[in-house]
Amino acid sequence: MTADTPTPGGAFGTTQWTQVLAARTESPAARAALSDLCAAYYTPVHAYIARTTRDLGEARDLTHSFFERLLSGAQLAGVQRDRGRFRSYLLGAVKHFLADTRDRHSAAKRGARHPHLPVEQSTAETTADTHPGIDPPDPHGLPPDAWFDRQWALTLIARALDSLAAEYDAAGKTNHFSLLKPWLTGDRPDLSQAETASHLGLSEAALKVSLHRLRRRFRDEVKHHIAATLEHPGDAQDELQSLLRAL
Repeated sequence: MTADTPTPGGAFGTTQWTQVLAARTESPAARAALSDLCAAYYTPVHAYIARTTRDLGEARDLTHSFFERLLSGAQLAGVQRDRGRFRSYLLGAVKHFLADTRDRHSAAKRGARHPHLPVEQSTAETTADTHPGIDPPDPHGLPPDAWFDRQWALTLIARALDSLAAEYDAAGKTNHFSLLKPWLTGDRPDLSQAETASHLGLSEAALKVSLHRLRRRFRDEVKHHIAATLEHPGDAQDELQSLLRAL
């Protein structure tokens, strides 16, 4: 470890989802692990709900209701262990929640305004309205599942960047990271290595070494966050490739 590469902070344990699956939230530690995972991946769920709901109310209110239901622990009793990924479980749980919500809304409208008469619908309409495994069409481009995966990947990247920023800040190198960060995110395509090296008081060769180490730490940090959402942390590389494709 060199002076320009802080020691990893290890802000996220690598066995959180395994811990939840093992205890089904029956222990305080498992409940805390699930709560942490839900807080970390609130954004993809909210983005998915905002993109797929129709006349169900405010997306933020629905998202809060979903997480309240999830954190109650009732749904975890039926978790399929062979899925292994918190991402897959969370998406399936959101679909079931929205399907139930649509059913309740439909029942309330029928009961309030009309007598209970049988109404024929096409198979496609019925499936899109109530089936938890199929989403309504998205007019804005990506299919809803792909949109969820993309938001998940972006959240992982943001969390990895935040972890690295905290490491550099703890090492007293906040400005150092702010100057190197664009080489990770591509925010400054016009930035030259000579200019960055000059700001840091480094030679271009030394800067290249620093960037190489930073990219390696960034990749490790992304995999570290991914591992926390898997039953088997050794599957992190496969999950990483899936999320890269989502981007």
